[in-house]
Amino acid sequence: NYKQSLQVLQHAKVAKPSLLTKTSIMLGLGETEAEVVQTMRDLRGADVDVLTLGQYLRPTAQHLAVEEFVTPEAFAHYQKIGEQLGFVYVASGPMVRSSYKAGEYFLENMLKTRAAEEEARQLAASFKTGHEHDRTLNDDRTLSTIAPKAPKKA
Repeated sequence: NYKQSLQVLQHAKVAKPSLLTKTSIMLGLGETEAEVVQTMRDLRGADVDVLTLGQYLRPTAQHLAVEEFVTPEAFAHYQKIGEQLGFVYVASGPMVRSSYKAGEYFLENMLKTRAAEEEARQLAASFKTGHEHDRTLNDDRTLSTIAPKAPKKA
């Protein structure tokens, strides 16, 4: 339930204060702006560091129907609110998921703002997401990602 989820996130931070905590909100199920913003406030109250917001997409006819396709402007609005609330990083957009892309965007942001050049290259080379790709650090400290080449068939 909602309260228990917040408690787990908060406990993780209490148990290890240096831990970066992250959670996600899927939008498009009939929630109001006030509900989304209150949830964001609750998450910051639990000391969550990273938030992703994405569009809920109905995987099968047996799942909940999409109530609304949230506009890119609304996602940008929520990102701004999240940043104002003090999240270390907010990824917000229709195709944002809690998966590797959000992790890569977060890493890219950290590279831009916190890491020295050599440390940034080491982080980019060693960052693991479960969806491994070849990554290089560009001069402007953005990441270029290339899917690994499939082995050639004999």
